[in-house]
Amino acid sequence: MRIAIVNDTPIAVETMRRIVKKEPNYKLAWVAYDGMEAVGKCAADTPDLILMDVLMPSMDGVEATKRIMSQSPCAILMVTASINRYAAQVFEAIGYGALDAINTPVWSHDSSPENNYGLLQKIATIARLIGKSSRQQFISSVPSKPSRNLKQLPPLIVIGASTGGPKALTTILSQFSQQNFHAAIAIVQHLDAQFAPSFASWLNEQTSLSVELASVGCMPEPGKVLVAGTNHHLVMRSNLTLGYSQEPVDCFYRPSVDVFFTSVARHWTNKGIGVLLTGMGGDGARGLNLLRQAGWHTIAQDEKTCVVYGMPKAAVDLGAAIEVLPVEAIACSCIKYLPMY
Repeated sequence: MRIAIVNDTPIAVETMRRIVKKEPNYKLAWVAYDGMEAVGKCAADTPDLILMDVLMPSMDGVEATKRIMSQSPCAILMVTASINRYAAQVFEAIGYGALDAINTPVWSHDSSPENNYGLLQKIATIARLIGKSSRQQFISSVPSKPSRNLKQLPPLIVIGASTGGPKALTTILSQFSQQNFHAAIAIVQHLDAQFAPSFASWLNEQTSLSVELASVGCMPEPGKVLVAGTNHHLVMRSNLTLGYSQEPVDCFYRPSVDVFFTSVARHWTNKGIGVLLTGMGGDGARGLNLLRQAGWHTIAQDEKTCVVYGMPKAAVDLGAAIEVLPVEAIACSCIKYLPMY
């Protein structure tokens, strides 16, 4: 796997260079010290993965990500010195196509494994993602019957997203009004748990709805948006509260959209709307199909407005989506179908 480093701080470059060079399966492709240089080098020699700094002179990592993804696309991992301080820039970059983000690795003279583990784990995950066209499926083909039948449950909108998801989510959520919105929303976005609190806070600023991290034992409520907040799988439990599960442990995506959608299809006794947004891979397609089989209205984002037409395409190919819509039209469709539930 050929990896490029884009960072204006020499010590950060050297730290990541050492980490990359220690792994026999990784090769350093090139180094750039600002976004403009990275755009040029990527056009001439596109690597498998770029470790992209957020703040740099001449051109920052957000603009560089935007240009690279439109001109010579490849996998990009954002690297930032402070998650909370630069959360908005990180999520904007993910909206343009960056796959994930991580803290800048800390310099150590011995390059000890514990100091490198986070970055190496991220790189390994991305290597699997871009190197595999399919994965072992673990979802059953027929959903179980709902375990309980409680009255007065709100209609529920469940949304799964990955690459490009933050931008798509803001487009959708910004169209909902707290005053006349009676549905509950739960979101699984492929994002490392350390970014989850900042992500929820950032989303909260983009909508009049209340956005918070899903906690163990909470129940979906009208007008509230709950976001998966750990690296375990968000699940709907038989008592209709949310929780987290490590199972299946061998699931490639954590948190998994498929795992969440499947648990909702099994346990949520009211109907609702399932939405699968932009993202690489196929996570969520089978879960969306189970929601459709359970009587839900299902929507996949269309190819034109996706940053990566992977997850929605898998759903469309499976026949899981009743509607295939541009991201700007998804909120209107949800509002249209909510009175039916």
